[in-house]
Amino acid sequence: MSARTIRTEGILSTVNVQARQTRLSLSTDQVRIHRNGVEFRSDTAIAPWTEMTVSLQSPEAGRVNCTGVVVACTGNRHDGYAVSMVFTSLSKQSQARLESMVFS
Repeated sequence: MSARTIRTEGILSTVNVQARQTRLSLSTDQVRIHRNGVEFRSDTAIAPWTEMTVSLQSPEAGRVNCTGVVVACTGNRHDGYAVSMVFTSLSKQSQARLESMVFS
């Protein structure tokens, strides 16, 4: 992932992360958006290489759905897990909406 982190406070209204067996609804302070992916906190471990869908909702730009793969999940069941996910196929339209969320 890129070293540049995008601040999500005030940009996003909801963030939903979903895999086959996992569905998370996250507050914006639990999410860091990067150019190539997203990082978030989870109470449950998510196995690396799990394909997930992230739905980002913004009042200005609307909804952006992104598909990606978990590349790292570190932590423990007491403190929670830090999950890193890389977007695998982001359409030009989704990428433009994501950038408009960030720069609005």
